[in-house]
Amino acid sequence: MQERIDELLAAARAELSQAGSDAALEAWRVAHLGRRSALTGILRSIRDLPPDERRAAGQAANAARQSLEEALAAHRDSLSRREDESGADVTMPGYPVRLGRLHPLTRTLREIRAVLAPLGFRAVSGPEVEWDRYNFELLNIPADHPARDMWDTFHLQQQARPGDLLLRTHTSPVQARVMEQVRPPVRVIVPGKVYRYENRDASHESEFMQVEGLAIDEHITMADLRGTLTHFVRAMFGPDRELRIRASYFPFTEPSAEAEMSCHACDGGGCSVCGGSGWIEILGAGMVHPTVLANVGYDPEVYQGFAFGMGVERIAMLKYGVTDIRSFYRNDLRFLRQFH
Repeated sequence: MQERIDELLAAARAELSQAGSDAALEAWRVAHLGRRSALTGILRSIRDLPPDERRAAGQAANAARQSLEEALAAHRDSLSRREDESGADVTMPGYPVRLGRLHPLTRTLREIRAVLAPLGFRAVSGPEVEWDRYNFELLNIPADHPARDMWDTFHLQQQARPGDLLLRTHTSPVQARVMEQVRPPVRVIVPGKVYRYENRDASHESEFMQVEGLAIDEHITMADLRGTLTHFVRAMFGPDRELRIRASYFPFTEPSAEAEMSCHACDGGGCSVCGGSGWIEILGAGMVHPTVLANVGYDPEVYQGFAFGMGVERIAMLKYGVTDIRSFYRNDLRFLRQFH
C-alpha cells in the first residue's frame, strides 16, 4: 500500500509542476484530490484491509493528501506572485507565433533555378563591383561605343575609362569571367544583383535582380535557344504558354531577340496585363556574338552559343500579379504575408 501511495504522490507532484494557469490547477485538483481520484479510492479501501494494517495505511494516505493540498496551495501562491510582479495575467494564452516565409523574389529565383537545373545549367556568381573590362569591353561594348547608353552606369571613379571600377549593370560580366576560365562545353546561369542609375517608378528600380543564362558548345543553334525558352515559360507559367521571338539588338549577341510569351492572364485573347496584344515581353536573348567568343579565347569557327537574361522582379510581377516593382523592397509585412 505504501509503495502505491508513493507512486501516486510522485506522479501528482510532477504534473503539478507543469500547471501554469488556474484552469490547469483546478483540473489537477479534481484528478488527484477529487472524489474520483486514485488517492480517495485508497482511503475508501482501507476498511477492506486487515485490522492490523488499517492504521498505518490510513496515516500514510492522509499524509499524502495533506502534502498534495499544501503543494497545491503553494503553487497557486507562486502563480499569483508571478502575475503581480510582471503586471500581466500569466493565465492568459500567449500570442500566436507567426512563422516566417520566403520573400517572393527569393521564391521566384529558386523556381527559376529549379526549372533550368535539369537542363544542365549550374548557378555561378561574380562580383557586384566590376571592372569596365568585364562589364563592357569583353562583351563587345568598347569605350565610347553608343551602346553604352543602354545602361545608365554607376561609376566608382569620376570619369569612365576602360580601367574603371563600376557597379555592374547586368550579370553578363560573369559570362566573360566563366569563359576565360572554362573550356567548352559551358552551361551556366548567373543570378545576382545589378545596378543602374534610373528613376524609380512602378516598373523601374535602380537596384534589382537578374538571371543570366549561357550555353556554349559546338553546333548550338537558335533552335536550341528557342527550345530552352519555351521549356522555361511553360514550366513557370503553365503548359499552354506559347513563345514567339522578334528581332532586337544587344551588342553581345547576333542575332539578338526579345522573347514574348502568350499572355497567361487572358490566354492570348487580349487584356490589361498584355496591353490587349495577347503577348507579354519576358526576356532578352540571342546567339553569342563571335567577337565575344574571340575576346575570351574561343574559336568562333568552332564554338557557338546562346545567352538570355531576365529580370527576377519582372517574372515575379507577372507570376503574382504585382503592379509596382517597388513593393518588393518596401518591407511592408502586409504585402509580404500574401505570399504563402
